[in-house]
Amino acid sequence: MEPESIAVGLDGSVESLAAARWAADEADRRQVVLRLLHAWILLAAEAQDTPPERDQNAGARQIVRRAVEEVRTRHPGLGIMEELVGSEAVPALLHAADASRMVVLGSRALTAWEGYVLGDVGWDVIGRAERPVVLVRGSWSAEAAAEEARTGSARGTPQPSEPRVVVCVGLKRPCDALLTFAFDAAASRGIPLQVLHGRPLPVHAYVPWGIEPDVAAEVTKDAEKELHQAVAPWRERFPDVPLQLTVLPESPSHALVRTVAGAELVAVGRRLHHLLPAPRIGPVAHAAIHHVTCPVAVVPYG
Repeated sequence: MEPESIAVGLDGSVESLAAARWAADEADRRQVVLRLLHAWILLAAEAQDTPPERDQNAGARQIVRRAVEEVRTRHPGLGIMEELVGSEAVPALLHAADASRMVVLGSRALTAWEGYVLGDVGWDVIGRAERPVVLVRGSWSAEAAAEEARTGSARGTPQPSEPRVVVCVGLKRPCDALLTFAFDAAASRGIPLQVLHGRPLPVHAYVPWGIEPDVAAEVTKDAEKELHQAVAPWRERFPDVPLQLTVLPESPSHALVRTVAGAELVAVGRRLHHLLPAPRIGPVAHAAIHHVTCPVAVVPYG
């Protein structure tokens, strides 16, 4: 039986090294093994005594070794599995996800056209993995998050921007896996959890002079009641997690982007089973992937 682990997909980029550092911190926090994986379809079978100058896999080995050196400095006692896989990246990462608590990838994109460091690989893994996929930008750090919190406060974000985990939830169907992931992430870090729900206003709330305040208040009040009921079981399971419930009368995607300044981690959901034949990433996950700068966990559920 394999040890419990967190897997990282490596491609030699700055962003994948940032993913390795984040995953190493997470593995150390949870006392599990870190799996550093690089998939290369041209991986050659070679004898152990092959001279370095004839080693066709030298470049692939170096990608993994560099990541090992990076995380060993921060976590000298961490258990690490080095994996070179002779396979296409998507099946290798999906297999690693099945055998791990989560898979972590580097991300650089801020627009729909730039993609991930792993290109279409990242989208395929997010859309098909049955475990959480965490995306980490190369530029992210705790210091950058603190600066984002200060600038967000200056712009008048709707909520305080202290370090916390943020989870964006819908209330139309159960999202147990997403809430469990978010509460557990906050508990392991010893920081608050902000549970966010965005609810668009009905058409009749919009009047020529703006938004009818009574309608907005009624919609918000109803949503707050539903949100309290939805998180009640997790309040009991995680009594030590400081909890902040936030309901905003607007689209979930817009609410998320406006609210996450200063967060250490954002968790969003992706329906595991849906009617479309191809994997689907919903609009909230899309918004988080493209506009949120801290690590983003996409958690399949349902």
